[in-house]
Amino acid sequence: MNPQDHWLLQKEKTLAWLRLGFSVAAVLVVQLNPERIAHFPLLSQVSLASFSLYSLLLLYLLRTEAVPVAKLALVTTGLDLLWVSLIVFSTGPSPTPFFVYYFFPVVTASSRYGIKGGFGVAVMGIAFYGFIRFSPLSLQSIAIDIFVIRSIYLLVLAYIFGFLSEFEQKQNQKLMALYKTAGDAAAKEERRRIARELHDRLLQVLATLSFRLEACRKHLTTAPDELARELQLMEGITTNSIAEIRQFLSGKEIPPIVPGTLPERLKEEMTFLRDGLGIHAILETEPVDLDLSPKVEQEIYYVLREGLINIARHSQASRAVVLLKETEEEISGSVEDDGIGFEPALVTENGRLGLGTMEERTAKLGGKLDIQTSPGKGTKISFTIPIQQ
Repeated sequence: MNPQDHWLLQKEKTLAWLRLGFSVAAVLVVQLNPERIAHFPLLSQVSLASFSLYSLLLLYLLRTEAVPVAKLALVTTGLDLLWVSLIVFSTGPSPTPFFVYYFFPVVTASSRYGIKGGFGVAVMGIAFYGFIRFSPLSLQSIAIDIFVIRSIYLLVLAYIFGFLSEFEQKQNQKLMALYKTAGDAAAKEERRRIARELHDRLLQVLATLSFRLEACRKHLTTAPDELARELQLMEGITTNSIAEIRQFLSGKEIPPIVPGTLPERLKEEMTFLRDGLGIHAILETEPVDLDLSPKVEQEIYYVLREGLINIARHSQASRAVVLLKETEEEISGSVEDDGIGFEPALVTENGRLGLGTMEERTAKLGGKLDIQTSPGKGTKISFTIPIQQ
């Protein structure tokens, strides 16, 4: 059940309790003044008793929450009007205290259907009341000015509650639109988060395994010891990745990299570039022992690893340099290669996920990512991240 349907159900439950209250009040009034049913005692007793039973039945149906609220509201609007008219007719001559019971179907119709619906029920109520008081069956008619004033009461009441209902509906529509927009935004952000996680973990791991398989092919006959070492590393990477994917699919948060291991992890990646792909790889950090928070360290690791994987996949470079520098105000870093470069505008149009996740991770830390490249001129991706005080 969406919020709008839930609100309508709660409103109908409130009206059902009010209807029951009206029925109990009618019985009490007759008990205090039995003369009101002196002319039509049987009809009055039947109408009052059946109205009470009808009110209890509606309350029970709404408590089950299985009844179609819209259809029930339409039926009860007509039944309320007929029952009120029967009570007014059968409970004695004018002045009758039960005229105010016409307020109930007018108010409920206005709250459900707005100004037009309220006016429609008010006009029908006026017609019923006029027939009761001016027909030959009536024991005592009323003055025309009283009838006019009471008719105006019903029309004004219909307009006021209809206006409030339409205003409420417009506000609800705005809230539902905001609710849907917020839900769409949340779903989109969740899809982007999943895409980032899959890219940074699964896809990067698959890319690494692909490169290592290529290295294994080269070592297949020339360096069996190196081949065994690569296969062992690949087995460890695969085992860890399977565990991470299981955690991800079960909704558990994947633990971050071990704090303080950023340089060692980057050295492993660059060692593979050097030994597996023949790229001259250099890593420089200033100071040698970086003092980064676990969150910052993890985000920087994924940014730099994506840069290194892009070098291995696309750059055709012979040299790659990674620089990391920490000062009191900021952390700066860069990944640079002497490869074939690329056209940044074309990459933006194609929506490359890797560069996008690098920018998002840098921005999440309050930093900025800068890409300097052009065809045939190599690539330099640099970032600066402020130190959180």
